[in-house]
Amino acid sequence: MKSFTDEDVEIYIQSKVERRHYLVSKAVEEVQKIIQQLTAEISYKAVRFQAISNSGIHSENIKDQPALLAKWSAMLQRKRPFHPSIQVLAPSQFLITVPLRGLTGYRESQIRHWRYYTVNGAKLLSSVRDPEELHQWLEVEQFSKSLQQWHEDDVNIEGDLVPAKVLIVFRELVEKSIVSCNLSSKVTVLESFSSVVRVAVDTSESQVEVELVPAVEIPTCWPEKARWPRCLKRWPSQEKVQCIKSLGFDLLARSNYHWQLSFSRAEHILMEGLDEDGGCRMKCFRVMRQMKEDVWCAGNKPVITAYHLQTVLFWTCEKYPRTKDWRCFPEAFLRLIQKLHKCVSQHFLKHYFLKNTNLLKYANASDLDLVASKLAVFLEKPVFCLD
Repeated sequence: MKSFTDEDVEIYIQSKVERRHYLVSKAVEEVQKIIQQLTAEISYKAVRFQAISNSGIHSENIKDQPALLAKWSAMLQRKRPFHPSIQVLAPSQFLITVPLRGLTGYRESQIRHWRYYTVNGAKLLSSVRDPEELHQWLEVEQFSKSLQQWHEDDVNIEGDLVPAKVLIVFRELVEKSIVSCNLSSKVTVLESFSSVVRVAVDTSESQVEVELVPAVEIPTCWPEKARWPRCLKRWPSQEKVQCIKSLGFDLLARSNYHWQLSFSRAEHILMEGLDEDGGCRMKCFRVMRQMKEDVWCAGNKPVITAYHLQTVLFWTCEKYPRTKDWRCFPEAFLRLIQKLHKCVSQHFLKHYFLKNTNLLKYANASDLDLVASKLAVFLEKPVFCLD
């Protein structure tokens, strides 16, 4: 297997990676400004929703917990820019969480219930299927404090907060707020076969597709089903593990019945200080992401997103925890691509915190096979595309 020179890498980073960083940062800034205006209007119209500026350390859910707020501020406001509500899946594909208000004091449900209803409230003869590991039911009684509005029929069925119903309410608010904010020239609601809410946002450079996701932020506990870290692992350090687990998790409304677990704050802390030992992990990740977008899996809706690549990086860091494993860029980079190739070829990539969840389970098999073939070509002859 041939390698490449340090000069090749530096030329690629300067001509491609840094340009990408500038354009994406600019797009994030513009989209954030527009969606902030939109969600502030939504919050004004409906008390259950907050503006995206209230995400993370700015959440109203932790404003009465000064110790936790101070801890979060110290951990999350570091060198790398962090927009707690924005996830860049691809340069023209963002996911933005919209924090919900009035649900605090979360606790895990210890009793299993059978559900016999449709999302419209009709009765079923057989029960609704149980959620997969990445998802869960959510009952309003799991919160010690809840606004009365969360008990109303437009979002609640038999005590459950139903994501599909929350999304219907949210979509109507988005459509009305686009008009009342005079954003019709910049934001368009996209048609969807499911209940998810997607909008197209026009920026100065391009159009970005944004999925707007209502989110319950749970800053006070770590989910029982996320049995992490696994035993006898040297990466990350125990200190960082405790820090990560103290950040809690979120529940996202992205499906009909079940809420999706999200660990965005934990993932940010894992990426933060990745190379404090002088390694090249972040450099490997940035080059891999650029090659993915340029050659292996281009397009506006790629089958492999930056989130998949980040997960591959985490698994590789865990397998190779030593500083010396990340001293030589060519070796470290090719090892990372080999891991990516294996996952894509097998159509199997484990979630980093939920080991029984395959992040590629519902991905198009033909698309994955095409990416795998391109990765195989690169591994046979590693060459950076500078065109």
